Amino acid sequence: MGPSIRRVILVGLIACAVSSAAAASAAEPKRVMVLHSFGTNFKPWNDYARTTLRFPAEDGFKIFAPVFPAWDMAHQAPGMPAPFTGQTTNVMLDLATVMKQNPNLKVLNTGGYYDLATPYFEGVYEMEHLPIPDALRANIEYKYFPSGHMVYLNEPALGALHDTVADFVRRTSH
Repeated sequence: MGPSIRRVILVGLIACAVSSAAAASAAEPKRVMVLHSFGTNFKPWNDYARTTLRFPAEDGFKIFAPVFPAWDMAHQAPGMPAPFTGQTTNVMLDLATVMKQNPNLKVLNTGGYYDLATPYFEGVYEMEHLPIPDALRANIEYKYFPSGHMVYLNEPALGALHDTVADFVRRTSH
């Protein structure tokens, strides 16, 4: 590595490493990290979305688009008297209901050790506090990777995630 290029390790919403002078001085490290991982050319994705998926987006794929203010987060969980209208939606009661309705349902919970958007122990805590019979807890598997929120941005973690999901599907498909 030359003197003008530093290795930048960002731990936060996206935890991965990149060697780049641009990343070292970037005002928005998250944007640089994601664009570095995906590349700046979204043409293949836009072509796939329009031709195969028939998605009529006129503006194409927009990374970091300001979509959250327009989303309706209202959700009425099973057994609750009214919808929750907060800023996020919690579907844990939905998962518990479905697991009780289908006791053969298997769940794989994956994530990144360095994820600050949905921290490691938060996912474990939520799953361990599901209102389900103890016998159904054996249907839940956990697998975490040395990455941030977007596991697929870390190439070695992406391969491990692929192998984990493929193995889970093979073992749990009937």
